[in-house]
Amino acid sequence: MAHRPTPLSAIRLLVLDVDGVLTDGGLRYGPTGETEKVFYAHDGPGIKALIAAGIKVAVMSGRNSAAVQRRCEELGISELQQGIVDKAAAGRFLAERLGVKLRDCACMGDDSVDVPLMKIVGLAIAVANAHGDARRAAHRRTRLPGGAGAVREVCDWLLAARARAER
Repeated sequence: MAHRPTPLSAIRLLVLDVDGVLTDGGLRYGPTGETEKVFYAHDGPGIKALIAAGIKVAVMSGRNSAAVQRRCEELGISELQQGIVDKAAAGRFLAERLGVKLRDCACMGDDSVDVPLMKIVGLAIAVANAHGDARRAAHRRTRLPGGAGAVREVCDWLLAARARAER
């Protein structure tokens, strides 16, 4: 990364990819198309705790999925963008609309399509099993893989950093 990462305690918005971050990246198809996505249950309480602490959470995906919409509704994530081709442009627009500087945004990604957004935010995070492009663009990397607790790991980082900063 060209710039120094923003400290965890300064993050005001976390943008999450779906396939490979909120899920294990598996795409399950039936005769009528995508049939299901599997989300990691422990990520949910972490996301809810971030929202309760005043950190905004957004989900941005290149795909469209009713399962993602439902999961976001369950978690209280109102910022859901699906069918996104240009994640950097969508991220700029989202941050501006929410009144958050890109420097105060973090994003979690796992593949090349996430790299343009990872390059413009203050803190780029790759999941443990991310493609090399995403790992190279990241300031930090999770210990856990996507769909297996990586999101909860980052939620815990952010909450712990905020608690330390408030002391």
